[in-house]
Amino acid sequence: MHDALQFVTRHGYAVLFVWTLAEQIGLAIPSLPIMLAAGALAGKGEFNLALAVIAASVAALIADNLWYQLGRTRGKRILRTLCRISIEPDSCVRRTEDFFARYGASSLLFAKFVPGLGTVAVPLAGASRMKLWRFLALDALGALIWSGAFIGFGDAFSNQLERLAVYGISLGAALGALLVVAAGAWLGWKLYRRRGFLRQIESSRVTPEEVKERMDKGEEVFIVDLRHQLDFETSPAVIPGAVHVDPAELGKNALRIPREREIVLYCT
Repeated sequence: MHDALQFVTRHGYAVLFVWTLAEQIGLAIPSLPIMLAAGALAGKGEFNLALAVIAASVAALIADNLWYQLGRTRGKRILRTLCRISIEPDSCVRRTEDFFARYGASSLLFAKFVPGLGTVAVPLAGASRMKLWRFLALDALGALIWSGAFIGFGDAFSNQLERLAVYGISLGAALGALLVVAAGAWLGWKLYRRRGFLRQIESSRVTPEEVKERMDKGEEVFIVDLRHQLDFETSPAVIPGAVHVDPAELGKNALRIPREREIVLYCT
């Protein structure tokens, strides 16, 4: 935090703008320390709080507009591309669609507070054909809430943040090593769970060609279309005889699925 304060002090609002823009475009450089540092400087009278919030918000809005346009032109392909770099790419698209479907356009107001969601929610808004004026209004308000919250937090607790930075510096390499170990353990656990999940579904996977062959032979195969509601609305066509069930409503529709027939589930 101490280094961040010195860096922001030397370069002013420009570094806050560029750093936030780079993070929102997709570079792995978290803007949270810079926003907290800007808030801490505002608390010491060396920064203007309103200008700092505006600089960060405008940077986020510019990056988000780029992702929105990519979402409109490339559809959900851009969303799947973004999710490939996540730790859990198999569930990234589904999780984002569930979140967007649950909260609708209002999700743009707080998506940036959820790690990873802020990046993928914006192109999803473009892919779902949200009107540009509505997107800009909600996204601008969301950017103001997001940047205002963190910069305001730095302003309100500037003295505490400075003491925390000094304490962190005194710990030196020990603190860095602890953070690296904690991050490595968390990453290892996520990858272990992902591998176990993939092994589980691989043992019961069936190809589309195999399903068609069984249907052509007259076998009684019950097909459940588990595509998300957003995918279904975009492409409502279903496999002949399949029953569409939203994954969130699967438990409520259990009686529609017969137990005496082989069941095939498919999604995107």
